[in-house]
Parts: sequence; structure tokens; C-alpha cells
Amino acid sequence: MVRPRWQGLKPSPSRKFWQRWDQVLALIAATNLSWILFDVTYIPLRNFWLHRNLYLLPSTSLMVPLPWLPNVTPFYDVVKGIKPHRDTQLYIKRFSQLDQTAARQGINSPASQQLRLNQVELTTQLIDENPFVSSGNVGTLEKLKNLLRARGGMDSSKQAAAHLLGNKYLNNLDWQQERLFWTEKILPLIATNYWRSINENGQLVDYAWRLDTPFQLLFLLDILLRAMRLKRRFPGISWREALLRRWIDLPLLLPFWRLLRVVPVTERLSSAGLIQLEPLRAVISRGVVALLALELFEVLTLRIVDAMQEIIRSPHLPQRIRSLCSHQSVDKNEERELAELLRLWLPLLLSEVGPSMRPQLLALFSHALQRSMDGVIVPTPLKGLAVIEKAESELSRQLAAGMIDTFLQLSRNAGDQLGRKDMVLEQLGVDTIDRFWEELARTIEQGPVLERSQELMVAFLEEFKRSSFRQLREQGGVNELISELDGLNFSEAKTTS
Repeated sequence: MVRPRWQGLKPSPSRKFWQRWDQVLALIAATNLSWILFDVTYIPLRNFWLHRNLYLLPSTSLMVPLPWLPNVTPFYDVVKGIKPHRDTQLYIKRFSQLDQTAARQGINSPASQQLRLNQVELTTQLIDENPFVSSGNVGTLEKLKNLLRARGGMDSSKQAAAHLLGNKYLNNLDWQQERLFWTEKILPLIATNYWRSINENGQLVDYAWRLDTPFQLLFLLDILLRAMRLKRRFPGISWREALLRRWIDLPLLLPFWRLLRVVPVTERLSSAGLIQLEPLRAVISRGVVALLALELFEVLTLRIVDAMQEIIRSPHLPQRIRSLCSHQSVDKNEERELAELLRLWLPLLLSEVGPSMRPQLLALFSHALQRSMDGVIVPTPLKGLAVIEKAESELSRQLAAGMIDTFLQLSRNAGDQLGRKDMVLEQLGVDTIDRFWEELARTIEQGPVLERSQELMVAFLEEFKRSSFRQLREQGGVNELISELDGLNFSEAKTTS
């Protein structure tokens, strides 16, 4: 008795557990991939994570502050072996001392003036030595120099820095407004500089592998569990084959080329039912298959036609024709395939298929005889009489029935004779076919027939090749083929609905 659908078998507890396990591992793999993307892009985007400002266009000052993002640089700089640069940190520290002194004693106090002179010297040293090279932020110094030139209205960034921190300039300005230029424009640029530690092997220090190792161990455990589940389901499979079935998970275990993990992560999310990739896969595969089908058809057509042309151009064409003789195609059991195939099919066609078509053949021949007797046996003036027409139809039917019955009887008898194992008849048929190929090859070898035939057949194949490729180009490309497939699919769906 068939179980009703509403009483279907419920998944077993173990199946539910492994389903949940696969989903959890897929989410963990997605989390790991997200962290990999963050880790790979952290160094190029460190300035963004440091200030959390999004510039809409690199060449403009349009900026969107993102203060709600967490400041991850204090923690992740340690992972990447990043430490503050001594020169730039000294510059920021000295400016902080200047700002505090100016707030307490004023910007024109003797202590502030001395700190301003020190700041000018540090700025000059910063421009000359360019400590931004160590962090790869060479363009940062150029931005800093451009800001100083624009603010001071001078062509030299060093002179502009001395002017902006000089007594003549600051006597006419409020320091609280001027300090905003340094704290909001200059110091954030200087704070982006850093230097990275180098290990004993001469490589940059990177401790990201310490964070990735727990994920890799978990993925290795999951791969072993999947192989064990497959081994339990198919006991005949070897452990090696079971592990090779999960070759797609190999990027999860590699410490390099980590961005390749997008492939196994996508496969895990799809197999766990967390994302649906079937429509996307169908669209991509259909486009690829359509493109490959066109290319493959063109290549196969070209190769087949070229091979046929080479065979035809060959001076050994008569020998190739002779090779078609039956004695060249005998296998180890000395059985002639073509002769045996004819012995099986000819009796079937003559004794079974032909007699089964008697009503159709009778109607066909009867109609043909009746048409052929029009105006021959019966004069035209008598054609309109019903008695004459009935007699004519009955006569043609009887004649056709006699002809068809005689022909089918001969066919049935011939089929019965051919169905019997007759070695003499088989040998006579084989000899006839062999003689045909031999005489054809001998005739072609005589006179100019061979060369002229080769020229004509090669020209015919060449024209066939060109016309075929011309028709393929005129039929359209992959887009037209996909549109036609979509039309057929949608038409079928509409018809069935």
C-alpha cells in the first residue's frame, strides 16, 4: 500500500543533525571568507579603517564620515605587524605639546615660539626624508605638500610651513581657527604612516595565520566527517576516493590563494540550502554550452570535411575502395558484420513489415490503377454513370489485390528463404559486394576519371564547407540561439499550463 504524502517518512534524528551541521559549517565558512576579504584588503584600506571616512571620488574632497564603524586598527595593526613610525609619531607628539602650550600661555609666548621653530624643523625634515616610503604611502607626502602650498600661498612647501608657523602670520590670526588646519588636514595624513616588522626570513610579519588555523582545523574535521559519511553510505568506496570527492574543499586548507575559498564556500551554502544558485547556474551554463556547441560544431565540421578531402586527394583512393571489401572487415571470430546484419533485417522486412502494410498498399495501388484507367477502358461519355464507376472501382480493386497478394507472397517466401542459414547464399552475396568494390576501384584507376573525380569531389566539399560556415554566421550568434531556446521553453511552459 502506498503511503499518503501527508504521512511521508520524517527525517531521522541523525539526518537532521547532519543537516544542521552542514548549515552551521557553511555559515562558518562564509564568516571565514568575509574575514579573508577583510584581511587581504586591510593594508590597502588601512587609511579608511583608521579615519572611517568614505571619499566618493578620489580626486575630490567629497567625504562621507562613518563614525559608527568600529576602530579596528589598534587590534589589527598587531596582527599585521604594524607599528607607529618614530618620525611621524614624534611630529604628532611635538605638535600636541605646541597646542597645549599655546592654550595655556598663548601662541606668541617664548615657549610657544620655540616649539613653533621646532615644528618647522620637523616639517622640513619630514619633507626631505619622506618616511612615508616605508609604508607605501608615497602620495601622502605630496598631498601634505600641496595642502601647505595652498594654505601658505607659496610654491615651496618648506617656506609655506615656515610662514604658517611664523610670528608675522600668526600675529594677525586666531590660533584656535588656525590649529584646525593642522589637526584636521595635516595630522590625519601624518598619522597614516607606519612601519611593519620583518621576521628572520626577511618577510613582513603577518600573524593572520594564527586566526586562520582554527578555521582550517575545523574544515579538515568536516572533510574527514564527510568522507566518513560517504564511506558509510557506500561501503565499497575507498578512503582515497571518498576524500577525493571533496576536492572542491582544498582551498579551505591552503594558507595561500585564500580568495579561492569563494568556490567551496559558495558550494557549501548552496548544498546547505542557504542560498539558491540554480537559476544563475542555469543561465551561465546555458550560455557556455551554447557558445561551446557552436564552436565545437564548426571545428568538427571543418575537421571532417578536411579529412574527407585528404582521403579524396590521396593517390591511394582505389586501394581505400578495395579495403571496403568484406574480407578486410572480418573480426577474430571470422564473422562478417554486414552480411549478418543483412541476414537479420531482410527477412524481417520481407516477411513481417511488408505483409503488415497490405491495407495501405492495396488502397495505394487500387487508386493508382483507377487513375490510369480513366478514359482508356471506359469512353468519356460513359464516365458519369454510377454503374460504370462502381464497376471500374471494383475492377481496379481486384487487380490491385491480386498484384499485392502476389507480391507479398513472393516477399514472404523470399524472407523465409533468407531467414534460414544458407552459407552458399551468404557467400554469393559477399562475393557480389566484393566484386562491386573491386570493379569500381579498377575502373577508377583507368584513364583520367580518377583525377577529374577527385577535383570535382574536393571542389564540392570545399563549397559545402564554405556554405555551411556562411549559414552558421547568418543564423546568428550565441545571443540569438539563447533567445530561441527561451522562446521554445516559454512556449512549452505556456502550452502545458
